[in-house]
Amino acid sequence: MSMGAYDEEEHERRERKNSEVDASFDDERTEYRGSVEYESGDSTEELLDQFKEIQSS
Repeated sequence: MSMGAYDEEEHERRERKNSEVDASFDDERTEYRGSVEYESGDSTEELLDQFKEIQSS
């Protein structure tokens, strides 16, 4: 076997190995529980006024 033939066979072996899919891992989704809360005491008009003020700066 020549060195070139070895390289080609090794390359093909590695390609086959890399193309295999390992499906043995646990594919269940992790469930997150909790809540998100926010308080917005400003009215829409106040927020728009603040936005306009920021833009003009």
